Amino acid sequence: MARYYDVHPDNPQRRTIGKVVDLLRQDGLIAYPTDSCFALGIQLGNQKGMDRIRSIRRLDDKHHFTLMCQDFSQLGQFVHINNAVFRALKAATPGPYTFILPAARDVPRRLLHPKKKTVGIRIPQHVFTQDLLAALGEPLLSSTLLLPDEEDPLTQGWEIKDRLDHVLDAVIDSGDCGVEPTTVVDFSSGEPEVVRRGAGDPDRFE
Repeated sequence: MARYYDVHPDNPQRRTIGKVVDLLRQDGLIAYPTDSCFALGIQLGNQKGMDRIRSIRRLDDKHHFTLMCQDFSQLGQFVHINNAVFRALKAATPGPYTFILPAARDVPRRLLHPKKKTVGIRIPQHVFTQDLLAALGEPLLSSTLLLPDEEDPLTQGWEIKDRLDHVLDAVIDSGDCGVEPTTVVDFSSGEPEVVRRGAGDPDRFE
């Protein structure tokens, strides 16, 4: 049975954030709000957690997981990024975008796209998520909470708790969150390619 945490949307309770961090460090799987709908999240080294997310969403091993980062200092150790790309990302973050970038050499293989050797990264604009990432001290390995055969992501904490109680360790509810997936921009070739139009304005990359 998943724990349910009701978190203040503007001033998340530090004690609750601490409990969620402890759960993540014990290989827990959480559903948490972002500025672009809910996401499933685990600590980076949680291999079983990756398998659990794949099972919930019925994903194959080619799925691009996302590194949910607090800021560029967390992001920089995982990707190669030149000055032009840095400026483009800086202008669009924090916000509802996911960027596909070439992975740094030391990034574990399990975090990479199996063929492209890329990683997806994101810096969200959401109070709870930012506070959680700051407390955790590293990115969350994440995937949008979009269930198989459903067109729309789940956006209500109570509904997530009701439907996924048996497969999650915690659901964090922090009021309203985004209702549309991120806009995905692929920079792996050096030039931006919008591969999914979503909550973020894609025009700046087209």
